[in-house]
Amino acid sequence: MIRNKNRELVLALAVVFVLGSVGWAQEGPEDGGREVQVWTAGGHSVPGGTKNTGVWNLGLRYGWILTRPHGPGFLKGRFEYAVDAVPVFLVFQPANTAYGVGFNPIDLKWDFATRGHVAPYLEIDGGTLFTNHNVPAGTNTVNFTSSGVFGVHVLGPRWSWSVEARYMHISNAGLATPNPGMNTFQVRIGVGKFFPKKQ
Repeated sequence: MIRNKNRELVLALAVVFVLGSVGWAQEGPEDGGREVQVWTAGGHSVPGGTKNTGVWNLGLRYGWILTRPHGPGFLKGRFEYAVDAVPVFLVFQPANTAYGVGFNPIDLKWDFATRGHVAPYLEIDGGTLFTNHNVPAGTNTVNFTSSGVFGVHVLGPRWSWSVEARYMHISNAGLATPNPGMNTFQVRIGVGKFFPKKQ
């Protein structure tokens, strides 16, 4: 099962890189600019918490690129702060399927300063998740989410595509007992645009 998911991730990344090799030229992340994106993600639970659970979510992102490129060598990049609204968050549990909504007010992103049409990034984020059933079953309807991310933007002539590997932890942080938490591995795909700084 894990090997099949790894193959799917590698295939998705390969498709993005092949599509990106057409020589597109769109504005990428630049200091003072903005990012707008629609995205979707899905995945499955991994060891370290509740098992046999799947997730699918859909959201909107707005980001502010706050700095000029800085840092040494290949680590050189720009710092971006973003927020995500998540109007659809489904949790597929053995007991039921929970529908939720979320909000991530803390998205800290490092956009590596590449010169091509492929721009990798790292991200950590955190937010809240409100569901109509307990997640995991027998716990609570209010949870907190935190994620670690590696992704790439592929800059097209009009749109920027992104694909990322996301490790997300979902937990009620002690609001209810028990609190087994849930760890998921997700693949997230987005389409959006970077807008340059207004002159």
